[in-house]
Amino acid sequence: MRKFTGKTEDITRRNFAATLARRCLGVSIAPALASMGNPAWAAAASGGKADRVIYLYMSGGMSHLDTLDPKPRTEVQGPTKAIKTALPGVMLSEHMPGLAKLLPKVSLIRSMSSEQGAHAPGRYLAHTSYSPRATIRHPAMGAWMLHELGQKNKNIPGNVVIAGGSNHPGAGYMDLKHGPLPIGDVASGIPNSERLRGVTEVQFNKRLSMVSKFGKRFYDLYPHKKVKGYGEMYADAIRLMRSEDLKAFDISLEKEATREKYGKDKFGQGCLLARRLIERDVRFVEVGYGGWDTHNENFDRMPEKVPVLDKALSALLQDLQSRGLLKNTLVVLTSEFGRSPKINERVGRDHHPAAFTSILAGAGIKQGYVHGESDKRGHGVEKDPVRVQDFTATIATAVGIDTNKEVFSATRRPFKVADDGEAVTNVLT
Repeated sequence: MRKFTGKTEDITRRNFAATLARRCLGVSIAPALASMGNPAWAAAASGGKADRVIYLYMSGGMSHLDTLDPKPRTEVQGPTKAIKTALPGVMLSEHMPGLAKLLPKVSLIRSMSSEQGAHAPGRYLAHTSYSPRATIRHPAMGAWMLHELGQKNKNIPGNVVIAGGSNHPGAGYMDLKHGPLPIGDVASGIPNSERLRGVTEVQFNKRLSMVSKFGKRFYDLYPHKKVKGYGEMYADAIRLMRSEDLKAFDISLEKEATREKYGKDKFGQGCLLARRLIERDVRFVEVGYGGWDTHNENFDRMPEKVPVLDKALSALLQDLQSRGLLKNTLVVLTSEFGRSPKINERVGRDHHPAAFTSILAGAGIKQGYVHGESDKRGHGVEKDPVRVQDFTATIATAVGIDTNKEVFSATRRPFKVADDGEAVTNVLT
């Protein structure tokens, strides 16, 4: 048996939780949950009207000119055409006819900018409102929501990330229990979440009892914060296994027409799963959609990528509205930065943090509102600039997190949910 030294590297969630569950209990739900603690995942006003969030993250740097902020009749627009929308005087890309009809229901922020022009630090800033630091890992918004607002449904994880990639900040310096449950394959949900064949309920309960006895001794010997987090994660996994809420992860239970409406691609089905989880009172669900790094052949790729986003987003907003969920759900769409107005020699667009566009919709957000402007070429911010930190503060305010409250890391350093950001009050109701 491996000797425990008490060192951090000896006490990993993967070794402790996954192996224990597999060998002692005959169940393998824990590995899916255990990856939340693997190093790839961890390393101002109250009174908001939203109590849950669906966060749609366009990884790679989505081109604002070819989606949400076209510049028709300019040399920077290229072959992407602009179309009129249901919001007078506001145009979108021709690839977004669905959202064009729903634009009176959302707020566009067309004056976003980022201080990071590379993908990894840009993604980190977008998720945490902090630039990366070698000495600490900051929590993402889902962890902040659980920390400040608590878990609504005790049977199901309150923070879920769908197709989020391997470099998500997760819980950062917060307790592991606030970290996200990662879902890689939407169709599979949480695989192997039932007792293994041949393990009866009686046998399962006996093994749980045995594990509990061993666990108490282990916790007494190693009273580390992370060890406690492993135990809490383990208990959450067992509770979810036995709950009816586990069915929320099974999108095959949806009508075929509903699945088609969202799009049968990974992102569309991810948005459908997000709606199912929000219905079960999950606080925060992130759905990732990558591949926006269009240095090459931008105008060949946009007609393929953007309609997938448009179909899923339109279906999500309509579905939430029809089910009465939009009144307490905030929908966010953003990216780490935009793409350059200048079209390069590879008929692509390069990284462009100076100006891009994000969307807010739902609870606590004005409808049919456009905040800020980029300049005539979409190169810089012309009016009412919004930094990533300000965007994060706006989300926090909409859900009722105090943006002035300080939370201390293990090294007793104080941090706020949005660093030095200020909420864009014009967007809020």
